[in-house]
Amino acid sequence: MENTLFVALSRQMGLKRQMAVVANNIANMNTTGFKGEKMMFVEHVVRSQNSDNALGEKLSYVRDIATVRDTTAGHMSQTGNPLDVAIQGDGYFAIETRGGEQFTRNGRFQLDATGQLVTNSGDPVMSASGQPFFFGPTDTQITISGDGTISTENGALGRLKVVKFPDELALQQSGGLLFNADPQNEPEEIESPQVLQGALESSNVQPIIELTRMIETQRSYDSVKKLIEKEDERTKTMIREILRV
Repeated sequence: MENTLFVALSRQMGLKRQMAVVANNIANMNTTGFKGEKMMFVEHVVRSQNSDNALGEKLSYVRDIATVRDTTAGHMSQTGNPLDVAIQGDGYFAIETRGGEQFTRNGRFQLDATGQLVTNSGDPVMSASGQPFFFGPTDTQITISGDGTISTENGALGRLKVVKFPDELALQQSGGLLFNADPQNEPEEIESPQVLQGALESSNVQPIIELTRMIETQRSYDSVKKLIEKEDERTKTMIREILRV
């Protein structure tokens, strides 16, 4: 009689985690470069140890094994800001952080007090030569060509370092929109990247789909909750009947 509760509880716990993923997607539907995530579920089958059946009674438990990031590109939004850069197709910008080199699709860049090209968090944006970009007081006309080369009226400063990975899904999010790569998933520099100046890649989250998924998840959770309550009441009724006998 406990088996029904165990199966229902496993489903309820999975739905709770799924709701957290969906809520995070909705919260970031306007975040530049954000990639939505989905839960992966499997049916975990075990054999009951208390069954009199020689083959054993098979019980199906819900088990969430991972979250999968949707790597499809988001919509390109024109901003007109010369320091906004979007990657068309595959690739990530290389960023130097305190934790080492990390990677992002968020091309909302700016200049700090020293004239260095940095992210919103103040981390330097790296060039293909492995050096940061610095602009002088007379560098006023900033141009970023389609291959990522940054120039001003005083000449070229270098090319943005844009990389790709053998397994993009293996990237680990370290915070915000930055990702780490493990040693088995070393970045490979893209020699001819396709970037767009004055634009940003929007989140690839589709609000209507995520809201629909949230409603479905909530309904499923409520349905399982009712099942648990009914099973609990049935168990209590059975115990009372046994005690009467």
